[in-house]
Amino acid sequence: MAGREKIAVTGASGLVGNALVPVLRANGFDVIRLVRRSPQASDEVRWDPDVGIIDKAALRGVSCAVHLAGENIATGRWTGAKKARIRNSRVRGTELIAGALAKLTPKPSVLISASAIGYYGSRGTETLDEHALAGSGFLASVCREWEDATGAAEDAGVRVVHARLGIVLAAAGGALAKMKMPFALGVGGRIGDGDQYMSWIALEDLVSALLFALKRSDLKGPVNLVSPDPVTNDYFTKTLARALKRPAVLTVPKFALRFGLGSEMADEMLIGGARVIPAALHASGFAWEYTTLEGALGSLL
Repeated sequence: MAGREKIAVTGASGLVGNALVPVLRANGFDVIRLVRRSPQASDEVRWDPDVGIIDKAALRGVSCAVHLAGENIATGRWTGAKKARIRNSRVRGTELIAGALAKLTPKPSVLISASAIGYYGSRGTETLDEHALAGSGFLASVCREWEDATGAAEDAGVRVVHARLGIVLAAAGGALAKMKMPFALGVGGRIGDGDQYMSWIALEDLVSALLFALKRSDLKGPVNLVSPDPVTNDYFTKTLARALKRPAVLTVPKFALRFGLGSEMADEMLIGGARVIPAALHASGFAWEYTTLEGALGSLL
């Protein structure tokens, strides 16, 4: 992509967005950040998916967009209200940004819209690439609706990439920060029998993959943003313990998680798992910085 192109980013203050924005700027993009509060900087644009508000005039000239916004699924129990916020924040937000982009003249070339490997549900040891069918459960149904919500942009001829994110490992924040504390204290351990798969990606590789997808006109539809090295929870646990030089002899009982989080949340987020591979990125020639969990944790920790 030549010159300084204008790119819209939602969720820019989140874990992924906060890492992505400076990389986009370093690669020649003029970034417009969509924020739900009143804009406080010249690069901020107001939007509110809950009421369908977006500043369409400020989006003029946008040539591409990365849509990352959505309610955090890992904070708070999955009450009926929480599940509604999770679903609505993704579906309404995606419909709003996709519809706004579809009406622009000229139209943007690409929309990268976040999704998640929750699309596949809990699938045991089955190896899952982008051609695998959707699974069952709350997260799978949300992901299906989330991806369908880009329809207006696709119908308008915008290239849409459904970025199915795995477990994002970062030096600060995200899943690793929550796991690190108990392990550092020597009270970390596997979940149940530890056979469930964890499909992960280092934050640095995730940002690189998003930039790669922006530039590759042949990438569209679902793209699994995971490392080539999905591992079991037992393997992850032992590797994290070694990296922190701590023991990991305990086991977190499934019933305790179900009691603390509720059965649905515990089963879909921690007890179940999916062995997801990045076939589309492989086929397109993407190069990972971290291809093994040992290498990623050794660097991040």
